[in-house]
Order: sequence, then structure tokens, then C-alpha cells
Amino acid sequence: MHVIDNLEQFKVVYRDGRKWNRCVEAIDNIANIKDGVMHSIGDTLVYMIEDGVTCNHSTFEGNRRYFTIHYYLEGGETVEFAQKSALTPVEAYRDETDREYLQGTGQTCELRAGQLVIFDNQEAYRFHGDNRVRKVVLRVTIEDGYMLNK
Repeated sequence: MHVIDNLEQFKVVYRDGRKWNRCVEAIDNIANIKDGVMHSIGDTLVYMIEDGVTCNHSTFEGNRRYFTIHYYLEGGETVEFAQKSALTPVEAYRDETDREYLQGTGQTCELRAGQLVIFDNQEAYRFHGDNRVRKVVLRVTIEDGYMLNK
């Protein structure tokens, strides 16, 4: 898990690559979209705005084909994360959803407005919905610009 303090830092650290530039393009477009509606930019990125208290889950979620990025616009919340190898699978990976579910315990981190968090594919995460948050949730492909199965 990588926590980045602000969007400007993200732009500096992840300045190379079409998929990272598309993340910034998506964030720049949030004034033009409705909450809760999924949007896409090409075949490499989907994004939406979530507003409210995040649901608490008993299991961790892991992904394989997409990085998950959360950019906090308002509020903050607690996330728990762990290496998948340290967790026990409870629901097998499904390619259709790019999700697998695991159980166990991990480390917690407090996230706040302005920050971005990027979850690597070797990690799983779960949010502890302890406060109202408004955030942009982005899912960006791990491939460099196109989906290999297309």
C-alpha cells in the first residue's frame, strides 16, 4: 500500500505512463460526473465518486488485474491491509469481478482528505467505515495501456 499525501505529489511520482496520466484526467473530471456512477477512460481505467460511510466487511478484498486507488476529497477513514500471502482465502478469485476475498488481520492506517492510497496486487484491504467520506475510487489496469485479453 502506498499513501501519497496529495495530488501534486502523485503527479510528480507517477508522471510517466498513460495509465497514470489517465488517473489525473479522471480526477480532473470529477466536477462533471454524478456520485455513484461508474465512468471509464479508454480500456485502462474506470472511476466513480463514492460519498457516505464505507461498508464494513469481515473479509479483505484483493485484486489481480487492476490497481485500486482512492483519492480522498472530504473526510477520512481507517483501512486495514495485509499481504495476501499472510491471509487465508475464503472466496476464490473471479476473473469477471477481479476480486478475491481473504480473512485474517493486518495493519491499519488512517487516511484523510487530500491523500491518495494505491493498493498493490500482492495486498488485500478492507475499510472500516467509521466516518463519512467523499472519495474518487479508481481502478487502473496493471497492463501498460491496453487489456491483454482484448
